[in-house]
Amino acid sequence: MIKTIIVDDEPLAQEIIETYLQEYEDFEITALCNNAMEANKILKENEIDVMFLDIQMPQLSGIDFLRILDNPPLVVFTTAYKEYALEGFELEALDYLLKPISKERFHKTIEKIRQEIGDDPEVFEDSIFVKSDKKLHRLFYDEIFYIEGLKDYVIIKTETTRIVTLQTMKSLEVKLPQNIFKRIHRSYIINLNKIKSVVANDVEIMIGGEKSKLPIGKNYKDDLLEIVNQRRL
Repeated sequence: MIKTIIVDDEPLAQEIIETYLQEYEDFEITALCNNAMEANKILKENEIDVMFLDIQMPQLSGIDFLRILDNPPLVVFTTAYKEYALEGFELEALDYLLKPISKERFHKTIEKIRQEIGDDPEVFEDSIFVKSDKKLHRLFYDEIFYIEGLKDYVIIKTETTRIVTLQTMKSLEVKLPQNIFKRIHRSYIINLNKIKSVVANDVEIMIGGEKSKLPIGKNYKDDLLEIVNQRRL
């Protein structure tokens, strides 16, 4: 089951999405939330796969709410204002639904969700297969230095190659072993074993004798420093 929450301060908007979702047997509505605070509590207490998130809400907007979440589920923004679309996709939202939402458009979003959740790369204890250029590439975890997100694509950087694959950062992040890989920025996941130093707001790594710096996002810095300090002891 694809566990879902609906976050919207308008009861009618909640009801429409709820009614649409009830037609899909593989979706389970965990909660209806009137604001970001209620949604945050649900996310902390449950494993949620998808969040239908209104943008304009009192106290905290959907966009600002998503910005403060360290490990958000897949997000589908719902709003009556199309001018927020670019910002929504920059935050790696899976889709952007304009109100009033038609049943036909909603169905396309459902198919996107199913594809995102169901199109898993094959994961092994020491490696992962990813699809690129119509081929499956096996990448051993020790080969991967970092992963960079570019909208619907990610670039996996090794010492000698860069693999570009059609995935989101979120979908790949949850499949990688968390004791090896860590999200350090909205656009970067790093192999913790490749860190040479942490300086101010940057992580330094060496790739083929050349130093590379990757930025640390402010929402990820404390967790990263805690891991680094634990490894130092």
